[in-house]
Amino acid sequence: MGYGELIVRSYDPQYDRTRVEDFERKCEVGPAKRVFLFTDTLGDPICRIRNSPIYKMLVAELGNQLVGVIQGSIKLVTVHKPPNDLAKVGYILGLRVSSLYRRRGIGSSLVIKLEEWFIANDVDYAYMATEKDNKASVKLFVDRLSYVKFQTPTILVNPVSHRMSRISSNVELAKLKVEEAEAIYRKFMSSTEFFPIDIGNILRNKLSLGTWAAYPRGESWGGVPSSWAMLSVWNSGELFKLRLGNAPLSCLMYTKSSRLIEKLVPCVKLPCIPDFFRPFGFYFIYGVYRGGPLSGKLVRTLCRFVHNMASKSKDCKVIVTEVGGSDTSRLHIPHWKSLSCPEDLWCIKALKNEKKNSLHELTKTPPTRALFVDPREV
Repeated sequence: MGYGELIVRSYDPQYDRTRVEDFERKCEVGPAKRVFLFTDTLGDPICRIRNSPIYKMLVAELGNQLVGVIQGSIKLVTVHKPPNDLAKVGYILGLRVSSLYRRRGIGSSLVIKLEEWFIANDVDYAYMATEKDNKASVKLFVDRLSYVKFQTPTILVNPVSHRMSRISSNVELAKLKVEEAEAIYRKFMSSTEFFPIDIGNILRNKLSLGTWAAYPRGESWGGVPSSWAMLSVWNSGELFKLRLGNAPLSCLMYTKSSRLIEKLVPCVKLPCIPDFFRPFGFYFIYGVYRGGPLSGKLVRTLCRFVHNMASKSKDCKVIVTEVGGSDTSRLHIPHWKSLSCPEDLWCIKALKNEKKNSLHELTKTPPTRALFVDPREV
């Protein structure tokens, strides 16, 4: 039975919005063997890229049937060591193909068309992120489209409970002004790979709830404390919602039992996780950086502070953080192992001939301890 010619074209909000919204609701995110999420873009299918400097969505059609979508964004970032080494990069996200039309080359066609848009906009490298165990995605990008492994960050997910976390009295917390936070990030993190040059725009975005620093009480922030840590918070729940479609049986049982015990014996301090089976929002922690012998403790204190912020929100049910795979800060960031992803896989591809030689050097360079994950690409 024929379906006609595959057409890949730009997203038309007037014609495609309702169709893409319905399509997204039916497409799961993540490996179905463990857990998958459904997204609700709140009537704006391009919400995940709208805050990027340049962005585009493509749709794939067979006949009048919408069978696939993909999104991309473009920005200027550091590569190797600044200030001389800058590159324009294109980020690929939101690739979805209808389950009824997979293994027909639709995913490849969407990626290739998006790469053509990148090339037309003078992009040096294209990159994407997927879970390491997502065999279909790895096969498509690495085996078929010549992408290579770039980074393996760790995604940490921590449920938000209504109980407030204890903040140590030995720690001083300070909310930084945007200009101060931008200066510190440029000083300490601009040498990391793919640090966004427009960091100021990220920090000034209405979705960025602020940047906080922690240091030992009794010391002065202006006087360079002996230990310090900082992080910023992005309210992803204002853009789109998530809903859990499947979960490990142990997680499900724990959810029900913890609520029952809390109701019957409220004095028992058993952590209770939220109801993930209804749409929920989340906070994304980004720009985690620290220094000094007590900095691990300070990171944990900042995370507790963010948890207390989130607990006051009716919508935020989890806090998500992504750090470099070799960053020991992950040992100090509260998270649930069953909800987290120990190895997210970033893959990269050079789109210009002169960049292909440098790609080998880029991918073979040992990953830096810190990693700045752009919250606009979550």
